[in-house]
Amino acid sequence: MSGAVLAQLIAQGVEEGGSLPTLRAIAEEAGELGASRALARLGLTDDRAAGDMRELRDLLAAWRDAKTSAWKAVFGWLSAAVLAVLAVKLGFGEFVG
Repeated sequence: MSGAVLAQLIAQGVEEGGSLPTLRAIAEEAGELGASRALARLGLTDDRAAGDMRELRDLLAAWRDAKTSAWKAVFGWLSAAVLAVLAVKLGFGEFVG
Protein backbone atom coordinates (compact mmCIF):
# COMPACT_ATOMS: atom_id res chain seq x y z
CA MET A 1 0.00 0.00 0.00
CA SER A 2 1.40 3.38 -0.93
CA GLY A 3 0.84 6.72 0.68
CA ALA A 4 -1.05 8.08 -2.34
CA VAL A 5 -4.49 7.52 -0.83
CA LEU A 6 -3.36 9.10 2.43
CA ALA A 7 -1.97 12.13 0.58
CA GLN A 8 -5.24 12.47 -1.35
CA LEU A 9 -7.28 12.30 1.87
CA ILE A 10 -5.10 14.93 3.53
CA ALA A 11 -5.53 17.22 0.53
CA GLN A 12 -9.29 16.62 0.71
CA GLY A 13 -9.22 17.45 4.43
CA VAL A 14 -7.44 20.72 3.74
CA GLU A 15 -9.98 21.63 1.07
CA GLU A 16 -13.00 20.73 3.20
CA GLY A 17 -11.69 22.18 6.41
CA GLY A 18 -11.26 18.81 8.09
CA SER A 19 -14.74 17.29 8.21
CA LEU A 20 -15.20 14.38 10.61
CA PRO A 21 -15.58 11.68 7.90
CA THR A 22 -12.47 12.91 6.14
CA LEU A 23 -10.47 12.95 9.37
CA ARG A 24 -11.65 9.42 10.19
CA ALA A 25 -10.65 8.24 6.72
CA ILE A 26 -7.22 9.86 7.15
CA ALA A 27 -6.70 8.13 10.49
CA GLU A 28 -7.82 4.77 9.10
CA GLU A 29 -5.65 5.04 6.01
CA ALA A 30 -2.65 6.15 8.08
CA GLY A 31 -3.15 3.18 10.39
CA GLU A 32 -3.30 0.71 7.52
CA LEU A 33 -0.26 2.24 5.86
CA GLY A 34 1.70 2.10 9.12
CA ALA A 35 0.68 -1.51 9.76
CA SER A 36 1.68 -2.51 6.23
CA ARG A 37 5.07 -0.86 6.64
CA ALA A 38 5.63 -2.53 10.00
CA LEU A 39 4.75 -5.96 8.61
CA ALA A 40 7.05 -5.38 5.63
CA ARG A 41 9.94 -4.44 7.93
CA LEU A 42 9.36 -7.63 9.91
CA GLY A 43 9.29 -9.69 6.71
CA LEU A 44 5.67 -10.74 7.27
CA THR A 45 4.11 -9.79 3.96
CA ASP A 46 4.30 -13.11 2.14
CA ASP A 47 1.74 -15.93 2.04
CA ARG A 48 3.56 -17.91 4.74
CA ALA A 49 3.48 -15.09 7.32
CA ALA A 50 0.30 -16.24 9.07
CA GLY A 51 1.64 -19.78 9.41
CA ASP A 52 4.96 -18.47 10.67
CA MET A 53 3.21 -16.41 13.33
CA ARG A 54 1.11 -19.42 14.42
CA GLU A 55 4.26 -21.52 14.65
CA LEU A 56 6.06 -18.86 16.69
CA ARG A 57 3.10 -18.61 19.05
CA ASP A 58 3.07 -22.41 19.44
CA LEU A 59 6.80 -22.40 20.18
CA LEU A 60 6.37 -19.63 22.73
CA ALA A 61 3.51 -21.49 24.41
CA ALA A 62 5.63 -24.66 24.55
CA TRP A 63 8.54 -22.69 26.05
CA ARG A 64 6.26 -21.22 28.72
CA ASP A 65 4.87 -24.66 29.55
CA ALA A 66 8.38 -26.13 29.80
CA LYS A 67 9.52 -23.25 32.02
CA THR A 68 6.53 -23.71 34.32
CA SER A 69 7.14 -27.47 34.54
CA ALA A 70 10.82 -26.92 35.30
CA TRP A 71 10.04 -24.50 38.15
CA LYS A 72 7.48 -26.93 39.57
CA ALA A 73 10.05 -29.75 39.45
CA VAL A 74 12.71 -27.63 41.15
CA PHE A 75 10.25 -26.63 43.86
CA GLY A 76 9.28 -30.29 44.34
CA TRP A 77 12.92 -31.38 44.65
CA LEU A 78 13.72 -28.60 47.10
CA SER A 79 10.66 -29.41 49.18
CA ALA A 80 11.60 -33.09 49.30
CA ALA A 81 15.18 -32.23 50.28
CA VAL A 82 14.04 -29.88 53.06
CA LEU A 83 11.63 -32.50 54.39
CA ALA A 84 14.34 -35.17 54.28
CA VAL A 85 16.76 -32.96 56.21
CA LEU A 86 14.07 -32.18 58.78
CA ALA A 87 13.23 -35.86 59.14
CA VAL A 88 16.88 -36.72 59.77
CA LYS A 89 17.26 -33.83 62.26
CA LEU A 90 14.14 -34.93 64.13
CA GLY A 91 15.31 -38.52 64.36
CA PHE A 92 13.18 -40.06 61.66
CA GLY A 93 16.19 -40.95 59.50
CA GLU A 94 15.22 -44.61 59.14
CA PHE A 95 12.08 -43.52 57.25
CA VAL A 96 14.00 -41.40 54.73
CA GLY A 97 15.42 -43.11 51.73
